[in-house]
Amino acid sequence: MGFYNDKIVPRLVTCACGTKPILKQREKVVPQAQGSVLEIGMGAGHNLPYYDPQRVQSIVGIDPCQTSWRLAASRAAQVGVPLDFVEGSAEKMPLPDAQFDTVLMTFSLCTIPDGHAALAEIGRVLKPGGRLVFCEHGQAPDPSVASWQERINPLWRRLLGGCNINRPIVEWIENAGFAIQRLDQMYLPGTPRIAAFNMWGSARHAQ
Repeated sequence: MGFYNDKIVPRLVTCACGTKPILKQREKVVPQAQGSVLEIGMGAGHNLPYYDPQRVQSIVGIDPCQTSWRLAASRAAQVGVPLDFVEGSAEKMPLPDAQFDTVLMTFSLCTIPDGHAALAEIGRVLKPGGRLVFCEHGQAPDPSVASWQERINPLWRRLLGGCNINRPIVEWIENAGFAIQRLDQMYLPGTPRIAAFNMWGSARHAQ
């Protein structure tokens, strides 16, 4: 699985994360970032065109996959604000405490092996009063859809580099000590229903 995970999966994920419905969600969410920003799972840089350079001072993108960084190079060259890449895991970030005004996380919590540890780390690196801005897919509210998510998730996770379609994203965020400030939810159009339930919004950490 080494070649598949290292070479094939990043390109599959890049394709999946660049569909029109998902790009529309990015367009809604990314401009909310402000100040010093940490992006979790920058991947191929799909969010970079949507940052507002009038609101953002700097961006740090963390990702464990060097192949994804190379795929992000062309977008990174046009971002218009200082941008640094950090190789590392969201569960144990090589970053100091209380450094960022905004942590942006889009379609990443589904894939991070230990999502709870990652959310704890996000709380650690946020400045007092800083915000988590998120957009994720996960567990559907409809029992019939949720049941199919549970059935299909093992194969889905194996084929798509650890992506899970059945995680209770909002519950995890709240259990990590974040207070949800804004939350919107819907099934994305033009997307298989088992992977279409989307949650986006912002939250502050009780530090």
